[in-house]
Amino acid sequence: MIKIYNTLKGELEIFKPLKEGEVSMYVCGPTVYNYIHIGNARPAIFFDTVRRYFEFRGYKVKYVQNFTDVDDKMIKKANEEGVTLQDIAKKYIDAYFEDTAKVNLKEEGMIRPKATEHIGEMIKIIKTLIEKGYAYESQGDVYFDVNSYKQEYGELSGQSIDDLKSGARIDVSEIKKDPLDFALWKKAKEGEPFWNSPWGKGRPGWHIECSAMSNKYLGPTFDIHGGGQDLIFPHHENEIAQSKCGTGGEFARYWIHNGYINVKGEKMSKSLGNFFLLREVLEQFEGRVVRFFILSSHYRKPIDFSDNELVQSKAGLERIENAISRGKEILTSKPVENGSDLTELKETLEISKDKFIRCMDEDFNTAGGIGAIFELVKELNKAGEIDKISKVGFEVLEDTIEYIRVVMEEVFGVLLKVEVQVGNMTTELIEFLLELRREARDSKDWAFSDKVRDRLLEMGIKIKDGKEKTTWSI
Repeated sequence: MIKIYNTLKGELEIFKPLKEGEVSMYVCGPTVYNYIHIGNARPAIFFDTVRRYFEFRGYKVKYVQNFTDVDDKMIKKANEEGVTLQDIAKKYIDAYFEDTAKVNLKEEGMIRPKATEHIGEMIKIIKTLIEKGYAYESQGDVYFDVNSYKQEYGELSGQSIDDLKSGARIDVSEIKKDPLDFALWKKAKEGEPFWNSPWGKGRPGWHIECSAMSNKYLGPTFDIHGGGQDLIFPHHENEIAQSKCGTGGEFARYWIHNGYINVKGEKMSKSLGNFFLLREVLEQFEGRVVRFFILSSHYRKPIDFSDNELVQSKAGLERIENAISRGKEILTSKPVENGSDLTELKETLEISKDKFIRCMDEDFNTAGGIGAIFELVKELNKAGEIDKISKVGFEVLEDTIEYIRVVMEEVFGVLLKVEVQVGNMTTELIEFLLELRREARDSKDWAFSDKVRDRLLEMGIKIKDGKEKTTWSI
């Protein structure tokens, strides 16, 4: 039974999907005017892990994460560099994929829409909002009328509309009815990119993009909407207002927001200038270390970023890998008839499995889940000190190593590096041969596939083809 801390309700709620066995997720993606920093990487990695965990628990996940590829900052960047908006978008979307591939985001089955490809859907919602009296046109701009949604506006952020108004400021040149009204459509300025609309040439406001794209791919009501804590207000608050009024659905039923990454106690951001680009961090630390670092804290808590924290994460990851390496080395030998059955390891494995599920079911507590793995690693190290192990003990050892691998690689997405010498071959070489075999199987070259399998078996390496991954053992 998975429980989620729902920002909308301010409490843990039992997750009940709209469709049994299926999960629909929309997560706000980056505005592509620069390389992403380590703070941007946190939601990308965390929500990728949420998706992976749902799949681990047997759910089918439909996951949408957008690119905002039209925005004031992007236009400014394009003008500064003397290129088009499309050039800027392509450059930084390509860079996004290049950087996030190194932290092992699962792209298979992902839906990654771009805002500029959904202008028609945005215009349709805006027209509906105007027709229903929730929006108005003003000198080529279109604004959402917050007072028309007064009873519910501020529900997500926990702020009343009166409190929001008291803190608002309005310019003399303002053409809105109310300072809280937000732009759905912006009239094009000289030299800006534009699209034709019923209100003249212009471009969409920021918030309407996500409403249009989530509605297209997930419908007016879906399970989970995610993003960083900084998006709660105004972005997600405005999404709720325009979506409920414009599409008639419930919109997102569960809202999940990750905390900030801080540097010396301050939120990391481009505006403060205290940010570290992910690609710069990846020059010093492997992507799997960065991913492990981010998942080592509960997603709702702030993380303090420093080289020292990453060094500690690297050491923790190596501790797991060393235990597996020692276990695999033992498996290259032969079991002893009167050896140990590794009963304590078997008991710890079952306890760890239970604790891992309990932690992850309780609001995706990755820190607790990693703690369960370290408890298992501690017992695995003890087993490595036993001289004689029985056939039953070997099976326990294999089950333990495989369980750790599944949790670390398939759920947490943290790829392990485990080196063991098997005869004249290293594990890296074995994995390479299995990669060639997978490619052969994909191209239906069964003869080569069987040849690799049979040759490895002659060397004492047995392989097993699973649904998603091929595993091997001595």
